[in-house]
Amino acid sequence: MTLDALNRLSEADATAAFTQCCAAQRWVERMVIDRPFESLAEMLEISDRVWEECDVDDYLEAFEGHPRIGDVESLAKKYANTKGWAGGEQKGVEGADRAVLERLAKGNADYEAKFGHIFIVCATGKSAAEMLALLEARMSNDPKTEVMVAAEEQNKITRIRLKKLLA
Repeated sequence: MTLDALNRLSEADATAAFTQCCAAQRWVERMVIDRPFESLAEMLEISDRVWEECDVDDYLEAFEGHPRIGDVESLAKKYANTKGWAGGEQKGVEGADRAVLERLAKGNADYEAKFGHIFIVCATGKSAAEMLALLEARMSNDPKTEVMVAAEEQNKITRIRLKKLLA
């Protein structure tokens, strides 16, 4: 879609488009209201500003928009057959060693038990082993720090998806 087409979408269609990028309703509503955008750069700048104005509840709502990494079979299937935008984002897990996938699934379960939300990482360009190392390193964070780290990762994902929206 072009920037002009995005700017001309109805409120409902723009809401649907932005929800593909981030599931935080406050962020989506603001992005819809803040149209029209003059450029991709302006849209990304506004997105960043809106995200900074969000709070922990918004972050948690955004995290819920991501699939949960649960068991090894669903993890392997998810990344082997990913469709749409998430495909390129999580390409690094394709062909990963089963032991790494098992550790990633177990680590995600442990992470969720500790922090109360799924592990969020901008997976673009990262291998399964790199994501596992990040997950394991972040387990030492306290919950307040970790939600902010995850929110930064969510913003990276949102920016990538905004660019895909206009691709």
